[in-house]
Amino acid sequence: MKFKPVQKANPQNRTEKKWYAQIVIEGESTIDELVSDIEKFSALSEADIRGVILALENVAQTKLAEGRIVRFDKIGSLYPSLSSHPSETEDKVDASKIKSVKVNFRPGKRILQALQNADKKKVKQTAKTS
Repeated sequence: MKFKPVQKANPQNRTEKKWYAQIVIEGESTIDELVSDIEKFSALSEADIRGVILALENVAQTKLAEGRIVRFDKIGSLYPSLSSHPSETEDKVDASKIKSVKVNFRPGKRILQALQNADKKKVKQTAKTS
C-alpha cells in the first residue's frame, strides 16, 4: 500500500496547515479481474462466478432498497442511510425532506486486519496539473 504526504488545513483552525499521510489509489479491480482471481481458488467456471457476482449485486440492491443491512460475513456489511432537511415538528417530517440517500460499508475484521498488516511505502508527492 502506497501513501503520499499531503498538506491540509486543520478543521478547527483553517489557517493552520499540517501534513498528513494519504493513500495512493493504484487503480480499480473490475468484475473481470475479480472473476479471474476467484477462478484460481474455485472449481466454478468463469460464467458461474460472473453469474453469482451479478446476482449478488442485484439482490444487494433490492435488500438495501428495503432498508435492510446486507452482511457478507467476514467481508463486512452494507447498510443504507439518508440525510434530511430539519423540520420544526415531527408531523412535518416527510419524504420531501430527504436530501440524499447513500450506502455505507462497514468492513469486517479480516479486511481491516489485512489493511493494517499491509506493507506501507511512502512515495513522493506528484506535482498538481491544472
